[in-house]
Amino acid sequence: MTNFTFQIAEEPTPEEGENGRVLFAGETDFLKGVVAMDGMPPADRLEVCFAGRSNVGKSSLINALTGRKALARTSNTPGRTQEINFFTLAESHYLVDLPGYGFAEAPVAIVQKWQRLLKAYLSGRQTLRRAFVLIDSRHGVKPVDEEILSLLNKSAVTFQVVLTKTDKLKKGELDKVITQVSTALQKHPAAFPEIVLTSSEKGIGIPTLRHIIGTLV
Repeated sequence: MTNFTFQIAEEPTPEEGENGRVLFAGETDFLKGVVAMDGMPPADRLEVCFAGRSNVGKSSLINALTGRKALARTSNTPGRTQEINFFTLAESHYLVDLPGYGFAEAPVAIVQKWQRLLKAYLSGRQTLRRAFVLIDSRHGVKPVDEEILSLLNKSAVTFQVVLTKTDKLKKGELDKVITQVSTALQKHPAAFPEIVLTSSEKGIGIPTLRHIIGTLV
C-alpha cells in the first residue's frame, strides 16, 4: 500500500496557464497509427499517452486540449480505435492515443493482440513521461480500469488519473467518486498523487492538463 494522499490538481496561475496554452497552440498533426512495435516513430521527443475504456471521452479530451475539433476521431462504436495513434505537438512532443479497452464486442484474438502491443509499448518507450488514465466521473474506477492500472504499475510507468465529464455530476456526487477513485489508487505505487477534473464539453480542467504536460521533462 502507498501512503499517497490524492489531491485535486490545482488550476495553473495565469503565467503557468499561458505557457501551457502556447505549447498547445503549436502545430498539431496526426502522424501515424501503429499496429506493431516495428512501426513506432523514432523515440526522439517527450511523449505522453492517454488510456481509457471505450466511450470515456478520450478523443473529445484530446481534441479539447489541442483545440482541434476533429484531430482524434470520436465514435459511438466502442473499440473503433484499434491502433496506437501518434500525434505531433509542436516539434517537442508526441501525444499518444492508446486503443480503448473494455469493449465486449471485439473478438478475443483482437483484444489479445492489442494487449500485447500495449504491454510492449508501455515497457519499451524510454521517452514516455506519463500516462493519463481517463476515468468516467459518473462511474468511478471499474474492474476493467484496474487491468490498465495494474499494467502501468508492472511497466513502471507513472500514471495520472483524469476524471472526465465532471460537469454531469453535482458536487456531492463528484466528492463520492473522488473518494472512490482515491481509495482505488492507494494500491498502485505508479499513481501520481493528483487527480485532474475535466469536462471537454465545458472546458473544465483543460488549462490544468495543458500545464501539467508542459512541465514534464
